[in-house]
Amino acid sequence: MKIAFIGVGNIGFPMAQNLVAAGHDLTIHDLARAKAEPLLAKGARWADSAAEAARGAEIVMTSLPGPPQVRAVMEGGLLAAMESGAIWLEMSTTDIEQLRRLANEAGSRGVATLECPVTGGVRNAYKGKIAIFCGGERAAFERARPVLAGTSEKQFYLGPLGAAMTAKLVTNMLCFIHEMALAEGLMIGKQAGLDLREFVEAIQSSYGASFVAAADSAKIFDGTYNTTFALSHALKDMRLTTELGEKSGVPLALARFVQGHMERAEARFGGAADCLAVIQMLEADSGIALRA
Repeated sequence: MKIAFIGVGNIGFPMAQNLVAAGHDLTIHDLARAKAEPLLAKGARWADSAAEAARGAEIVMTSLPGPPQVRAVMEGGLLAAMESGAIWLEMSTTDIEQLRRLANEAGSRGVATLECPVTGGVRNAYKGKIAIFCGGERAAFERARPVLAGTSEKQFYLGPLGAAMTAKLVTNMLCFIHEMALAEGLMIGKQAGLDLREFVEAIQSSYGASFVAAADSAKIFDGTYNTTFALSHALKDMRLTTELGEKSGVPLALARFVQGHMERAEARFGGAADCLAVIQMLEADSGIALRA
């Protein structure tokens, strides 16, 4: 299938790589061409603009940092360049109302929109084992599903536009809350003299088990906090979630509490730090290092 892929960052790159490996005709664009060079070496083609990439494409995929970037790319030429009959797959985690507005404009041009935020992390993205939440017209989902299956292990159709983005924001909220809760639990274990690696293994056999503990404990224990998901992006998602809570009449007291700690961590370590910088801050404030 002829696909345009816009944005080859931490998640976009492995997804695009898997699409090339699956034999799709892929044209890519990113603000930094250097990011795309390994994909070009594997058979993808380069376009000098998002609009150029979209010309003649049956599927247009965008994987961008957030609402400002999505709006700039779409209104900067991509929306006008997509051809009638194409499907726009919005892989970014973005603002629901903006998405609906852009989808209406795309629809007036004969382009169907499917929101497709992804979850599962960068490592699983390379393995093709992420999950994709999908919202939009069911017919568009069925047409796009073979492409989505080339990048992911599971695809969930959740309903009309807004359903998938809601689900993604909620899952990220749960992740950030659990990161902080995990750190506090590990600190109690550390102060009690428990072997932290053994402790996590025990936690993973309990009702307290989580993907967060499985994916992040090694980075916590060695103190590297390698950047795979920038704190600025995590805060963007958390703010979108608390805004959604306001509109929905849901207080989200716990989410707001964790958001405050994330904002303090950003002020201390900068937005480019990993989202686990919240734990790094808790270690510094308490004097309890979670090395193991």
